[in-house]
Amino acid sequence: MTVIIAGCGDLGTEVGLRFAAQGHRVVGMRREAELLRAPIEGRSVDLRHQVPTIDDDTTTVVVALTAGSRTAAAYRETYVTGLRNVLDGLEASPADPRVLVVSSTAVYDVDGGETVTESTPAVGGSATADVLLEAEKLLRSRAPEATLVRLSGIYGPGRERLIEQVRSGTARLAAPATSPHTNRIHRDDAAAAIVHLAGLENPPPVVLGSDDEPARLDEVLRFLAAEMGVALPTQGEATGWQAAGDKRISNALLRSTGFTFTYPSFREGYRAVLAGGGVRHP
Repeated sequence: MTVIIAGCGDLGTEVGLRFAAQGHRVVGMRREAELLRAPIEGRSVDLRHQVPTIDDDTTTVVVALTAGSRTAAAYRETYVTGLRNVLDGLEASPADPRVLVVSSTAVYDVDGGETVTESTPAVGGSATADVLLEAEKLLRSRAPEATLVRLSGIYGPGRERLIEQVRSGTARLAAPATSPHTNRIHRDDAAAAIVHLAGLENPPPVVLGSDDEPARLDEVLRFLAAEMGVALPTQGEATGWQAAGDKRISNALLRSTGFTFTYPSFREGYRAVLAGGGVRHP
């Protein structure tokens, strides 16, 4: 039986390797399929412009698209048009696979430190988050039985922006008592969660993927500085993604399905990254 990874980048490759380890044939779709190696079978498809072929024996399709830039136009081309093309491919195929689509907890416009669950209204709030919601609505209209996996900030091998900011001295601590909560999940746990959900008899329609411990950003920055033996970041105004929102993502539903984390908090995960654990995928 065949598993198709539509959008086989870093996360998609890790998902594909885990399915292959279970004995599945895995087809990874990406623009540069030559970057993929066995046991994943690479298939060159630009999902922004092409309708993919879905093999007749496909049992699972994982859609894990990644936009090339953080603009609304790039997001729409990737997440809306790309998903539409995958759905067109599914419609043209005799296969009837389980479909899982990766989205983001960025669709929750929460800024007061509240706990967010699957029942929290997703209202967007930014140009890119609005596009993600547009893609989610498209999925629900055409594949209502699909599972939507909203992931928080993914980190891991090759996803080391916060580490580099602390190492370079460009990270900033917030003013006392104002540091926002941040939410993250190690790439390997994100991939494992997707494979786990695909194997459930009746997976939930929406699942939040985040580790056990929403943590204030300052706590994470201080931890990284101590682990690396570098100076603490100085206090200053947060910029870019560091200034976005303040919410605590609950993983209670994911946990209730029997999933367990290899890296239940940022401490275990970042220690593994700093020690060189894991493999950076293309």
